[in-house]
Amino acid sequence: MSDDVPALSSDDDDLDGFAADIAAQVESFLIALTEIAKGESPEQTVSLLLLETSQLLLAGGRLGAIVDVVPDDEFEPDAGPEPDPDDLRERLAKLLEPIDSYVEVFDPYAAEPELVESRLSDDLADTASDLAHGLTHYQAGRVTEALFWWQFSYLSNWGSTASAALRGLQSVVAHVRLDDVLEDEAAAEDELLAQVAAEAHGLGDPDAKS
Repeated sequence: MSDDVPALSSDDDDLDGFAADIAAQVESFLIALTEIAKGESPEQTVSLLLLETSQLLLAGGRLGAIVDVVPDDEFEPDAGPEPDPDDLRERLAKLLEPIDSYVEVFDPYAAEPELVESRLSDDLADTASDLAHGLTHYQAGRVTEALFWWQFSYLSNWGSTASAALRGLQSVVAHVRLDDVLEDEAAAEDELLAQVAAEAHGLGDPDAKS
């Protein structure tokens, strides 16, 4: 990485503190996503997902802004059993069915940017799976290993996946909140133009009443 990328201090307390912050945000997202997927407040689903994904990406930004984390061991220790994301994926797909599919630009810096169709349920479940893998290491006391996997998977997968999901969710909220307002403004503008045209026509008509 570039020399101007911030580095974590070699001090153990600094590393542990940073990892604790990331772990807290990761665990908060996973708990919230699981609760949202239960569908107990369907009218708040999109707003809550927008909030939780936005907060998660703050942790991702912090991971992307530091130098590469190097794991202690050459080979990854066994992380043990991890939650199956399929149940979460299915619950989210059912909850988000009307808006689950969306289109995004896969890589805006590619020579020929490509539009691809994605699913919010897939993106959120895949993000949760990546995060849970690192959290398993963290909870087992392998702090550096956890940071390595969170950072690596942020740069290679869940960073772009969660960012795309966030854009999709933000677009849904924008349409819900603004479409009616814009339609009302357009209708009012059309009415005003029709009124002006009618008045202009009346002024130009010699038989029009004064």
